[in-house]
Amino acid sequence: MTLELFNEIIDFALLREHEAVQFYTDLQKMAGFAAQKQMLGEMADMERGHVKMLENIRDKGLQGIKESEVELSAVPDLKISEYLVEAPPTEHMTYQDILVTAMKREESSFKLYTELADSFSGTEMSKVLQRIAHEEATHKLHFEKLYDDYLLTDN
Repeated sequence: MTLELFNEIIDFALLREHEAVQFYTDLQKMAGFAAQKQMLGEMADMERGHVKMLENIRDKGLQGIKESEVELSAVPDLKISEYLVEAPPTEHMTYQDILVTAMKREESSFKLYTELADSFSGTEMSKVLQRIAHEEATHKLHFEKLYDDYLLTDN
């Protein structure tokens, strides 16, 4: 893999993560309750962590990635988001709306990074992309658990 291609992929991932930070920050401004604002702030912080991780990878290059850093366990998928429809974000979003929007966004990011990793199968870049996909799957699971715990309790 050329250094140019490596940097293009990392820059693309950084752009996506910066967009995610902005997305959660914007949602936080629209949220009506303190608990919603706090949760969205935490998600923005997690995405900022992804930015730092990617910047670290870019600075160190592929040789800076330790094998142990890319050994990832399977993340359970509750598949809740697959049965929900996302509405456009508004200032009148309910807690349910926020969770659905977040789940859908994380699901989309997971699929994107998984497909990119598959396209570089057998390479160090695939491992980097798998790591990012793993993080997105973890976020999706977080939102699905919240949805399950707080919204599906009566079902």
